[in-house]
Amino acid sequence: MITSEQINAITAKIETMGLGDDTVSELRQQYQPIHFTYCMDDDLPNNTPVFEHKDFNLYLIDGREHCLCLTTDFDIATGIVVAEIIPD
Repeated sequence: MITSEQINAITAKIETMGLGDDTVSELRQQYQPIHFTYCMDDDLPNNTPVFEHKDFNLYLIDGREHCLCLTTDFDIATGIVVAEIIPD
C-alpha cells in the first residue's frame, strides 16, 4: 500500500533533488520496500498518472502477481514509476 502522503513527500523530494538516477536511488533507500522505476513519460502511453507535474508524472505499480502492471489503486500499489516529461 502506498499513501497519498507518501506521494506528496516523494514529489517534494523530486522537486528538491531534481529528476535523475541519483534521486531515484535516494527514494529507493528512503522508502523501502517500495519499488521505484525511472523512465520517460512517453514510454507509458494511454496510462493515467496518480500525480501530474510539469516535469514528471508518478504512476503506481501493482506487483502482486507474477507480472507488474500499472494501477491507480493506492491500496494495492507496491511501487512507483517516476516518468520524466520531455518538453515538446
